[in-house]
Amino acid sequence: MRRSILAVIVVVLAASCGGSDVDVSTVPELPTISSQELETLLAESAEPVVVNVWASWCVPCRSEAPLLDRAARQPGVRFVGLNVRDDQDGARGFIAEFFPDAPIEHYFDPSGDLPLDLGGTRGVPLTFFFAAGGELVNLHNGVIDERTLALQIDEIKAR
Repeated sequence: MRRSILAVIVVVLAASCGGSDVDVSTVPELPTISSQELETLLAESAEPVVVNVWASWCVPCRSEAPLLDRAARQPGVRFVGLNVRDDQDGARGFIAEFFPDAPIEHYFDPSGDLPLDLGGTRGVPLTFFFAAGGELVNLHNGVIDERTLALQIDEIKAR
């Protein structure tokens, strides 16, 4: 009985982690960005910036993606996605599946060091909230919920 239950769990997990048939041909390769380039992007932004750190293999990242897709469509805030410790195919597949037409600028950090440079951790997901001009206002570790995202966006817009 115990082995049967374990076998069912393994099959369900394998099926849920299996590759999808998402067409990545419409998603260009993500540009690699350095710490200095990201800091310049933040400092030169006239709008507040939400930087979401994600990876295609991160199940929690997948759960928060629809919320980020909706939030990125509101005016007055710039959304940046930072893919870490991943490969281009995985990153492009994630974007094709979750953000096919979202106004999010995506960058690639295969080393995963940029979140550390910004004051975060190596864990994903992470969401940084920057005021216009690049001042870090808040950092959220883990999956973000709708209320927290809305409150943090209001905070950076008010600065």
